[in-house]
Amino acid sequence: MKFIKVLFAAAITAGFIHTAFCFRSPEPLRTIPHVIQGGMGIRISKWELAREVSTAGELGVVSGTAMDTVFIRELQDGDPEGAMRRALASFPDQEMVQRMMDKYYIEGGKDVKKPYKNLPFWTDKPTQHLLEACILANYCEVWLAKHNDGSTPTNGLVGLNLLTKVQLPTVASLYGAMLADVDYVLMGAGIPMKIPGILDSLAKFQDCELPIDTVDKVEG
Repeated sequence: MKFIKVLFAAAITAGFIHTAFCFRSPEPLRTIPHVIQGGMGIRISKWELAREVSTAGELGVVSGTAMDTVFIRELQDGDPEGAMRRALASFPDQEMVQRMMDKYYIEGGKDVKKPYKNLPFWTDKPTQHLLEACILANYCEVWLAKHNDGSTPTNGLVGLNLLTKVQLPTVASLYGAMLADVDYVLMGAGIPMKIPGILDSLAKFQDCELPIDTVDKVEG
């Protein structure tokens, strides 16, 4: 993963001011975008829209909100366009990919009368399976936004939008997006004080921590 230097910028997105963290690689700086696409969830800002904005020379943004659930449902629908499988084929840990495919992928899609399989709920001690689903989901969404249909890079700028207050999936979401070479992280709904340090740690494959805010916590 490329080393990341964290900068701060203001991005007005969908009527709200977000904090944007810019990932700068040692390569020559690209032109700063004039347009920042709104990061709208759940999956309103889909990878196709972000790719179109990105290839036009501006900053395309995908929403990472609830992408883990979107991801496993797409697999259960049979991944009809093959996009998820195309992105998964590029993921560096194919054993992780296979575990997810074995559990959720249904050739041709599930029976419409049958319910979707669901992921476990997020807690302060998420299961390994849930973490892997979140990593893969955000990886796929960013990777698809940064690649053409033939899997060649677009060389455009793509950002990931997350909600600061939705804390439990944040680190896994960031890690998946960074593995896909996301260019920006945009955080709304709070003040993401810990995110720059987490991005630096993840870029170096180091351990990191994100304090979780609680209300009416019971001690003991």
